[in-house]
Amino acid sequence: MKKLIEVENFYMNLGSFSLKNINLDIYENEIVAILGKTGSGKTVLLESIAGFYKNCCGSIKIDSKKVSDTPIENRNIGFVYQDFGLFPHMSVFDNISYGLKMQKKDKMFIRETVKKISETLSISNILHQYPGTLSGGEKQRTALARALVLKPKILLMDEPFSALDPITKEKMYVQIKEINKIFRCTILFVTHDFNEAQIMANRIGIMINGELRRIRKSINLFEKYKDDEINKFLGIREELYSD
Repeated sequence: MKKLIEVENFYMNLGSFSLKNINLDIYENEIVAILGKTGSGKTVLLESIAGFYKNCCGSIKIDSKKVSDTPIENRNIGFVYQDFGLFPHMSVFDNISYGLKMQKKDKMFIRETVKKISETLSISNILHQYPGTLSGGEKQRTALARALVLKPKILLMDEPFSALDPITKEKMYVQIKEINKIFRCTILFVTHDFNEAQIMANRIGIMINGELRRIRKSINLFEKYKDDEINKFLGIREELYSD
Protein backbone atom coordinates (compact mmCIF):
# COMPACT_ATOMS: atom_id res chain seq x y z
CA MET A 1 0.00 0.00 0.00
CA LYS A 2 1.07 3.55 -0.70
CA LYS A 3 1.93 5.86 2.19
CA LEU A 4 -0.35 8.89 2.12
CA ILE A 5 0.50 10.61 5.42
CA GLU A 6 4.06 10.58 6.77
CA VAL A 7 4.86 12.17 10.13
CA GLU A 8 8.54 12.03 11.02
CA ASN A 9 10.23 13.21 14.23
CA PHE A 10 7.56 15.88 14.68
CA TYR A 11 7.70 18.29 17.61
CA MET A 12 5.36 21.21 18.28
CA ASN A 13 4.95 23.58 21.24
CA LEU A 14 1.57 25.14 21.98
CA GLY A 15 1.82 27.24 25.13
CA SER A 16 2.61 24.91 28.01
CA PHE A 17 1.73 21.81 25.93
CA SER A 18 4.01 19.98 23.50
CA LEU A 19 3.77 17.20 20.96
CA LYS A 20 6.98 15.18 21.21
CA ASN A 21 8.76 13.01 18.64
CA ILE A 22 5.66 11.92 16.71
CA ASN A 23 6.29 9.27 14.05
CA LEU A 24 3.34 7.95 12.09
CA ASP A 25 2.68 6.49 8.64
CA ILE A 26 -0.86 6.18 7.31
CA TYR A 27 -1.67 4.37 4.07
CA GLU A 28 -4.19 5.01 1.33
CA ASN A 29 -7.78 4.03 2.18
CA GLU A 30 -6.96 3.18 5.79
CA ILE A 31 -9.15 4.12 8.74
CA VAL A 32 -6.88 4.98 11.67
CA ALA A 33 -7.90 6.06 15.18
CA ILE A 34 -5.82 8.04 17.65
CA LEU A 35 -6.89 7.02 21.14
CA GLY A 36 -6.15 8.98 24.30
CA LYS A 37 -7.46 10.88 27.28
CA THR A 38 -8.66 14.49 27.08
CA GLY A 39 -5.58 16.71 26.93
CA SER A 40 -3.28 14.01 25.59
CA GLY A 41 -2.70 15.89 22.31
CA LYS A 42 -5.01 14.03 19.94
CA THR A 43 -6.68 17.08 18.44
CA VAL A 44 -3.40 19.01 18.24
CA LEU A 45 -1.91 16.13 16.26
CA LEU A 46 -4.89 16.16 13.91
CA GLU A 47 -4.58 19.92 13.41
CA SER A 48 -0.82 19.58 12.86
CA ILE A 49 -1.41 17.05 10.10
CA ALA A 50 -3.86 19.50 8.54
CA GLY A 51 -1.08 22.11 8.59
CA PHE A 52 -2.70 24.53 11.04
CA TYR A 53 0.50 25.34 12.93
CA LYS A 54 3.81 26.96 12.03
CA ASN A 55 7.21 26.95 13.75
CA CYS A 56 7.24 23.17 14.19
CA CYS A 57 10.16 20.75 14.07
CA GLY A 58 10.26 17.57 12.04
CA SER A 59 8.22 16.76 8.96
CA ILE A 60 4.62 16.09 7.97
CA LYS A 61 4.05 15.02 4.37
CA ILE A 62 0.90 14.34 2.38
CA ASP A 63 1.51 12.43 -0.84
CA SER A 64 5.27 12.95 -0.35
CA LYS A 65 4.85 16.76 -0.20
CA LYS A 66 5.42 18.79 2.95
CA VAL A 67 2.13 20.13 4.29
CA SER A 68 3.86 23.36 5.30
CA ASP A 69 4.91 23.95 1.68
CA THR A 70 1.47 23.21 0.22
CA PRO A 71 -1.26 25.87 -0.07
CA ILE A 72 -4.37 25.04 1.96
CA GLU A 73 -6.53 24.64 -1.14
CA ASN A 74 -4.13 22.00 -2.52
CA ARG A 75 -3.80 19.80 0.56
CA ASN A 76 -6.78 17.56 -0.29
CA ILE A 77 -7.86 17.42 3.35
CA GLY A 78 -11.37 17.54 4.78
CA PHE A 79 -11.75 18.36 8.49
CA VAL A 80 -14.78 17.65 10.70
CA TYR A 81 -14.68 19.11 14.21
CA GLN A 82 -16.29 17.69 17.33
CA ASP A 83 -18.97 20.43 17.35
CA PHE A 84 -19.32 20.06 13.54
CA GLY A 85 -18.48 23.75 12.95
CA LEU A 86 -21.53 24.51 10.82
CA PHE A 87 -22.33 28.12 9.96
CA PRO A 88 -25.53 28.76 11.97
CA HIS A 89 -26.77 31.55 9.68
CA MET A 90 -26.52 29.35 6.57
CA SER A 91 -28.89 26.63 5.38
CA VAL A 92 -27.69 23.04 5.04
CA PHE A 93 -27.38 23.62 1.28
CA ASP A 94 -25.25 26.72 1.78
CA ASN A 95 -23.08 25.00 4.37
CA ILE A 96 -22.37 22.11 2.03
CA SER A 97 -21.78 24.33 -0.99
CA TYR A 98 -19.56 26.84 0.81
CA GLY A 99 -16.23 25.36 -0.34
CA LEU A 100 -17.44 25.02 -3.93
CA LYS A 101 -18.53 28.67 -3.94
CA MET A 102 -15.11 29.67 -2.62
CA GLN A 103 -13.65 27.80 -5.60
CA LYS A 104 -16.00 29.83 -7.83
CA LYS A 105 -17.65 26.76 -9.31
CA ASP A 106 -20.57 27.16 -11.72
CA LYS A 107 -24.01 27.36 -10.04
CA MET A 108 -25.35 24.36 -11.97
CA PHE A 109 -22.30 22.30 -10.98
CA ILE A 110 -22.79 23.31 -7.34
CA ARG A 111 -26.49 22.33 -7.36
CA GLU A 112 -25.82 18.96 -8.97
CA THR A 113 -22.85 18.20 -6.70
CA VAL A 114 -24.73 19.10 -3.51
CA LYS A 115 -27.75 17.10 -4.70
CA LYS A 116 -25.62 14.02 -5.29
CA ILE A 117 -23.74 14.10 -2.00
CA SER A 118 -26.87 14.92 0.01
CA GLU A 119 -28.54 11.86 -1.49
CA THR A 120 -25.51 9.72 -0.63
CA LEU A 121 -25.65 10.91 3.01
CA SER A 122 -29.46 10.83 3.23
CA ILE A 123 -29.92 14.55 3.95
CA SER A 124 -31.72 15.66 0.77
CA ASN A 125 -34.83 16.42 2.82
CA ILE A 126 -33.10 18.97 5.09
CA LEU A 127 -31.21 21.10 2.56
CA HIS A 128 -33.32 24.18 3.31
CA GLN A 129 -33.13 23.82 7.10
CA TYR A 130 -30.67 25.62 9.39
CA PRO A 131 -28.20 23.96 11.81
CA GLY A 132 -30.19 25.01 14.89
CA THR A 133 -33.10 22.82 13.76
CA LEU A 134 -31.05 19.67 13.13
CA SER A 135 -30.48 16.55 15.20
CA GLY A 136 -26.94 15.50 16.14
CA GLY A 137 -26.84 12.93 13.36
CA GLU A 138 -28.11 15.42 10.78
CA LYS A 139 -25.49 17.96 11.85
CA GLN A 140 -22.75 15.36 11.52
CA ARG A 141 -23.88 14.24 8.06
CA THR A 142 -24.06 17.89 6.97
CA ALA A 143 -20.51 18.49 8.25
CA LEU A 144 -19.34 15.35 6.45
CA ALA A 145 -21.05 16.46 3.24
CA ARG A 146 -19.36 19.87 3.45
CA ALA A 147 -15.96 18.18 3.82
CA LEU A 148 -16.53 15.47 1.22
CA VAL A 149 -18.03 17.70 -1.47
CA LEU A 150 -14.48 18.86 -2.24
CA LYS A 151 -13.39 15.23 -2.79
CA PRO A 152 -10.53 15.16 -0.28
CA LYS A 153 -8.01 12.34 -0.23
CA ILE A 154 -7.92 12.57 3.55
CA LEU A 155 -10.75 13.04 6.04
CA LEU A 156 -9.71 14.17 9.54
CA MET A 157 -12.33 13.92 12.29
CA ASP A 158 -12.10 15.22 15.86
CA GLU A 159 -14.18 13.10 18.30
CA PRO A 160 -16.78 12.66 15.53
CA PHE A 161 -19.24 10.53 17.53
CA SER A 162 -19.03 12.06 21.03
CA ALA A 163 -22.14 14.26 20.68
CA LEU A 164 -24.35 11.46 19.33
CA ASP A 165 -26.79 9.17 21.13
CA PRO A 166 -25.99 5.42 21.08
CA ILE A 167 -28.42 4.55 18.26
CA THR A 168 -27.20 7.38 16.03
CA LYS A 169 -23.59 6.39 16.79
CA GLU A 170 -24.19 2.88 15.51
CA LYS A 171 -25.69 4.25 12.29
CA MET A 172 -22.80 6.66 11.81
CA TYR A 173 -20.19 3.91 12.30
CA VAL A 174 -21.72 2.19 9.27
CA GLN A 175 -21.96 5.48 7.35
CA ILE A 176 -18.28 6.36 7.90
CA LYS A 177 -17.16 2.94 6.69
CA GLU A 178 -19.32 3.39 3.60
CA ILE A 179 -17.75 6.82 3.03
CA ASN A 180 -14.32 5.21 3.21
CA LYS A 181 -15.32 2.81 0.42
CA ILE A 182 -17.44 5.13 -1.77
CA PHE A 183 -15.12 8.15 -1.68
CA ARG A 184 -11.90 6.11 -1.36
CA CYS A 185 -10.58 8.58 1.19
CA THR A 186 -8.20 7.84 4.02
CA ILE A 187 -9.78 8.55 7.39
CA LEU A 188 -7.96 9.58 10.57
CA PHE A 189 -10.06 10.28 13.65
CA VAL A 190 -9.42 10.87 17.33
CA THR A 191 -11.42 9.44 20.20
CA HIS A 192 -11.27 8.51 23.88
CA ASP A 193 -13.64 5.57 23.35
CA PHE A 194 -11.87 2.18 23.20
CA ASN A 195 -14.88 0.36 21.71
CA GLU A 196 -15.37 3.00 19.03
CA ALA A 197 -11.72 2.82 18.00
CA GLN A 198 -11.83 -0.97 17.65
CA ILE A 199 -15.11 -0.97 15.71
CA MET A 200 -14.03 1.70 13.25
CA ALA A 201 -10.27 1.56 12.73
CA ASN A 202 -7.86 -0.74 10.94
CA ARG A 203 -5.11 0.50 13.26
CA ILE A 204 -5.08 2.43 16.53
CA GLY A 205 -2.43 4.80 17.88
CA ILE A 206 -2.22 5.58 21.59
CA MET A 207 -1.46 9.15 22.72
CA ILE A 208 -0.19 9.86 26.23
CA ASN A 209 1.07 13.29 27.34
CA GLY A 210 1.79 14.52 23.83
CA GLU A 211 3.52 11.33 22.69
CA LEU A 212 2.28 8.72 20.23
CA ARG A 213 3.44 5.74 22.28
CA ARG A 214 2.30 2.84 20.08
CA ILE A 215 0.26 2.05 17.00
CA ARG A 216 -1.27 -1.39 16.51
CA LYS A 217 -3.84 -3.29 14.52
CA SER A 218 -7.18 -2.77 16.24
CA ILE A 219 -7.65 -6.48 16.92
CA ASN A 220 -4.46 -6.43 19.01
CA LEU A 221 -5.32 -3.32 21.02
CA PHE A 222 -5.67 -5.06 24.36
CA GLU A 223 -2.65 -7.33 24.12
CA LYS A 224 -0.23 -6.31 26.86
CA TYR A 225 2.44 -3.66 26.27
CA LYS A 226 5.88 -3.05 27.71
CA ASP A 227 4.68 0.46 28.55
CA ASP A 228 3.06 0.61 32.01
CA GLU A 229 1.23 3.86 31.24
CA ILE A 230 -0.46 2.30 28.21
CA ASN A 231 -1.45 -0.77 30.21
CA LYS A 232 -2.92 1.45 32.93
CA PHE A 233 -4.78 3.61 30.40
CA LEU A 234 -6.28 0.56 28.68
CA GLY A 235 -6.97 -1.26 31.97
CA ILE A 236 -4.63 -4.15 31.13
CA ARG A 237 -3.45 -6.12 34.15
CA GLU A 238 0.27 -5.85 34.82
CA GLU A 239 1.51 -9.34 34.10
CA LEU A 240 3.44 -10.40 31.00
CA TYR A 241 3.88 -7.75 28.33
CA SER A 242 3.80 -8.71 24.69
CA ASP A 243 5.14 -5.58 23.04
